[in-house]
Amino acid sequence: MSEYEGLLKMIQQGNFMKTQNLVKALLNQGKSPDEIIQKGIVVALDIVGRQFSAGECYIPEMLVAARASQKGLDILSPLLGKMRFKPKGEVVIGTVRGDLHEIGKNIVAMMLKGSGFRVIDLGFDIPPEKFVKALKIENAQILAMSCLLTTTMKSMENTMDALREAGLYGKVKVMIGGPPTTDDFAKEIGADFRGKDAYEGVEQAKRFAS
Repeated sequence: MSEYEGLLKMIQQGNFMKTQNLVKALLNQGKSPDEIIQKGIVVALDIVGRQFSAGECYIPEMLVAARASQKGLDILSPLLGKMRFKPKGEVVIGTVRGDLHEIGKNIVAMMLKGSGFRVIDLGFDIPPEKFVKALKIENAQILAMSCLLTTTMKSMENTMDALREAGLYGKVKVMIGGPPTTDDFAKEIGADFRGKDAYEGVEQAKRFAS
């Protein structure tokens, strides 16, 4: 049995307490925080993400797995800071102006954190200028925008216009997601990628960062 098998199962099941206990146990065994993230949390989220893409699990299962992984990261993150751990990249993420929905965005944010990114989560109902300001302050390489309503897709286009005005277009990779978005819409507004689900979005972020 793999020494990480128990952690993988607890994250997939969304068991917060056992996830934290197993992370602590692995640390006591001498495993490094980075190894626990890469061989435990990242692998577990990858499994859940693939299952979601294949229709074998649904948003509630994705959400509890992402939250369980975050509980593990809560223990590991302070240790990574002491080790001067270098993140894979910086991602500014938020739900666009006029849209108050966060579930999908929260899942992506937690999965990005679990995959080794530093995530600046702005929340929901975010105007274009706030995205631009955060990208400049954080020197982020990736912007991830989410929406649930067809009526708020225009906000994504407005944010892309704001990036152009700020001189950030082409310097920052832009990912969009949400049920009403399409690949054609992403091309139309000039986004680099449209993810059909959280797993696709995180995998693309990894490619952008490589």
